[in-house]
Amino acid sequence: MTKTTVRYALFLICAVQFFLAVAFFLQLPFAVNLWPFTGTTPLTYIFIASIFAAAAASTLWAVSTRNYGALAGIGLDYLIILAPVAIFSLQLGVSTGNSQLTTYGIVCVFGALFGLWLLRWSIRIPIDTTRPMPRLVRWSFVAFIIALLIVSVQLILKVPNVLPWAITPELSVVIGWMFLGAAAYFVYALLRPSWVNSAGQLAGFLAYDVVLIVPFLQRLPTVTPQFQIGLMIYTAVVAYSGLLAFYYLFIRKPTRVWTHRPASSV
Repeated sequence: MTKTTVRYALFLICAVQFFLAVAFFLQLPFAVNLWPFTGTTPLTYIFIASIFAAAAASTLWAVSTRNYGALAGIGLDYLIILAPVAIFSLQLGVSTGNSQLTTYGIVCVFGALFGLWLLRWSIRIPIDTTRPMPRLVRWSFVAFIIALLIVSVQLILKVPNVLPWAITPELSVVIGWMFLGAAAYFVYALLRPSWVNSAGQLAGFLAYDVVLIVPFLQRLPTVTPQFQIGLMIYTAVVAYSGLLAFYYLFIRKPTRVWTHRPASSV
């Protein structure tokens, strides 16, 4: 498959992802009906919207700049999230007789296969290493990876009150794999370090943060005590990652999206 064909196919996927992000953020009836897990709260729907927005932004950056090698991390992200979620959903669907969960599991199987294909197709494409990954971005990614690993393992093990809002045990597992996939995406950036292979992660993080920051700030004054500290920490992380992404993507001259000069390592 040619790069041009892949590029336009991914543009279409980005458009669908952005559309679903808006639909879940607004909790439109068709989006709510698509989601098969019961007990999903409004804030969880907003979180799902942030995941769609992040996926779309990361992919859009890679294809719009023609940095196809950077798509490998996105493929890895899809694979690590969707393969286990597919198995989990199919198991739930069979055990409960819920055909919607079974259908969702089948869709996730195809999504995981797409992620595997995208990983295999793009990982062989060279990545521009003339612009190094900025040092602050590198160490921020290390911190994000550690935090994501800690949180994702707890969520997958169904430890209660890990997130600063109420979720069901089933959603805990699903969101845990989402965080683990994000951790893998950041790990891949460190394994092939360059600005090109970190800008997509920052673009995704910025989209994720834009979706979440206002709902989190609105929730702070009324959050119950059991979630208060967790929400403050999560909000601080969202604010930091958003500012980090905005600075490197739009302000810092060597790395901002319309600049092509080599970046320094500081």
